[in-house]
Amino acid sequence: MSEPIKGILALVCACMIWGFAAIYYKQIAHIPPLEVLSHRTIWSLVFLFGLLSYMGRLAEIKAMLYHKRSIIIVILAALLISINWFTYILSVQIGRVVESSLGYYIFPLVAVVLGYLFLGERIARVQWYAVGLACFAVALLTIGLGVAPWVSLILAFSMGLYGVCKKSLPAGPVVSVMGEVIVLAPLALIWLLGVHHLGWTGFVGRAGGYFGSGWDTALLMFAGPITAGPLVLMSYGMKRLTLASAGLVQYLNPTLQFAVGTVIFMEPVTNWHFLTFGLIWIALGLYSYASWRGERS
Repeated sequence: MSEPIKGILALVCACMIWGFAAIYYKQIAHIPPLEVLSHRTIWSLVFLFGLLSYMGRLAEIKAMLYHKRSIIIVILAALLISINWFTYILSVQIGRVVESSLGYYIFPLVAVVLGYLFLGERIARVQWYAVGLACFAVALLTIGLGVAPWVSLILAFSMGLYGVCKKSLPAGPVVSVMGEVIVLAPLALIWLLGVHHLGWTGFVGRAGGYFGSGWDTALLMFAGPITAGPLVLMSYGMKRLTLASAGLVQYLNPTLQFAVGTVIFMEPVTNWHFLTFGLIWIALGLYSYASWRGERS
């Protein structure tokens, strides 16, 4: 099997896990999202520590955190990814998986603009058209529904800004995520201590402290592998594919999210949603075409 084929298979597996992850989070929708987020952080740390220990790469974490600038960037990245994770978990719990899928569709277009603003990256004229079309689509959905798709916008911009931070780090995705969960772990432990011993709830008065109660314990621990595992697959795949090819494969993630939201969770989808998604898909087609041409040239 050729290396590009291996890369595609790894990336497809990663996107399928992310795409179907809403089904997993729906099983623990009765647990407050901050508690789920805290366990996601702790068990990702455990999973990544074991993996990097096995690979003999723990020294890379120390090297990444050696400089003050790198530490600041890791802290910013940790804050942004925690916002993204929390928003996604909450979107599943409140029945907004379709809206979350829209966020991950428009994320590449948001990333283009942020790269231009913060990193000085050049944008082809066709990509500007794609960004403009995406902005028009979001405005159209806002007018149609009478409210902005906040879940989509928070997910897209938090992930876009997170990507800007990651580009400033010399470490790969797995090592850098390990640094981020190291930063977040003390906060997660403090919150879980409050949940189990002080009665903290953190979300509309729900009772907390589900860890240790049968099946919920196993599901919460599984948050580590389901978070970190796809990152490993993505890292493996990205090394073996061109950026244009990898970008096209990654649209599988929001497509599966949309399917889960509409087919499995039976979330309502209006004509405004279909119109918006149609425009976004056209915009992504323009963006992908421009990226492919740029890579060829």
